[in-house]
Amino acid sequence: MTQHPAAIYKDHLKPFLFSKLEEFIVLGYKDVDLEELWSYLENKKWKKKQEYPIHEMVADILSVKIGEFMNYATVQSFKTSAFLDSEDGKNMLDELLK
Repeated sequence: MTQHPAAIYKDHLKPFLFSKLEEFIVLGYKDVDLEELWSYLENKKWKKKQEYPIHEMVADILSVKIGEFMNYATVQSFKTSAFLDSEDGKNMLDELLK
């Protein structure tokens, strides 16, 4: 798999990524990690961009809304068949089948 063009800036952007993760924690979303947030940014926010001015990347990171991220994470979890094998997947399936 080829590296996303934004990956070269990842280390420089970590303070902003951690700031966003701290915001998510304050909002009650403690299980979001750095790699999940980075994946969201690469696959949604920066999907079609070829050039990445660092100031725009910072603005993109800081403008991520928890609802947007959770929608992405939910879709990603449903795309993987492993989700249904996980404890959360089994619980959700049990709830739906009641």
